[in-house]
Amino acid sequence: MTIPKPSGIGKLFVAACLIEGLTWTGLLIGMFLKYTLEVTDLGVWLFGRLHGVAFMFYVVVTVLAALRLRWPWWATLIAVLAAVPPLVTIPLEIWFKRRGMLGQAPAVR
Repeated sequence: MTIPKPSGIGKLFVAACLIEGLTWTGLLIGMFLKYTLEVTDLGVWLFGRLHGVAFMFYVVVTVLAALRLRWPWWATLIAVLAAVPPLVTIPLEIWFKRRGMLGQAPAVR
């Protein structure tokens, strides 16, 4: 079985997943440095802001992708909820890509 290549909005969704995951990682490292090692709060200051923007970008792109690619309601719900726990958007994107959910929308009948 061949996996279809992501469409334009599918590629944007992939990018949003990666950005959201990377900013989560930066925020987690920043929290470790601030609260565990008590070295600096710069990571939380910087990545907290970046992750806030990335989170909002991810949610908007997810809703647009869901509408344009005609995802079922359950896929849209899972995709939005995946942004809450750390680093879940990346495996979700891989799963959606393998299911062919990032390619062209199915034809309307």
